[in-house]
Amino acid sequence: MVTEGCVEKQWKCLFWDLDGTITDSGEGIMKSAQVTLAHFGIEVEDWRTLRPFVGPPLEDSFQMFYGLTYEQSMEALEVYRKDYVGNEYVLSRNFPYPGIEDCLGALQKAGYMQVIATSKPKKTAELVLEHFGLTRFLDYVAGRDAHDVLHTKADVIRDAIQRLDIRPADILMIGDRKFDILGAQELDIDSVGILWGYGDREEMVRVNADYIIESIPELQAFLLPPSRL
Repeated sequence: MVTEGCVEKQWKCLFWDLDGTITDSGEGIMKSAQVTLAHFGIEVEDWRTLRPFVGPPLEDSFQMFYGLTYEQSMEALEVYRKDYVGNEYVLSRNFPYPGIEDCLGALQKAGYMQVIATSKPKKTAELVLEHFGLTRFLDYVAGRDAHDVLHTKADVIRDAIQRLDIRPADILMIGDRKFDILGAQELDIDSVGILWGYGDREEMVRVNADYIIESIPELQAFLLPPSRL
């Protein structure tokens, strides 16, 4: 359900998270995190317990959840990327959520600008979106840069705003984890916490998402009131 009733604002641009919002990429991320932790002598028997790794910058997760130092976390990032790319998880264990393609198409037709804002490297995100034929619905893909200067979700969003010259008041951020909501809040942007990904209602309530929506059809109906049809 939408937590605050019918939408009254008329946003012009939708900023979408990628992992857990557009595509279900969790299996590959969790399996590569499991391999990476084993590199440091940390055995995780069931990769499914690594759900918290889906969403935030990976080096932060290795420090936060398993106590790696900053230097170790940067080494972990290299180990992770080698395994993730080597196993082709970026595409082979990654699937668009059912209905998301139609939703993106309908929102584009209604006149929304649509932007990806992801903690994935920009080139990797572009590869995923092109592979699944979703690039045609998007105006821009924002992600982490090659030198990892853009670190947090707020960094990625801020860079996209500057490049596209968009007012924060015209943007709605859509994502499945608290990092999407907190990144939006840092820049005074409205946010939707969605529940078909890797977060849950408790997480979205805790970070005060402006809206909470359970399914893709509900999101589409929320963003396409009669005035936009």
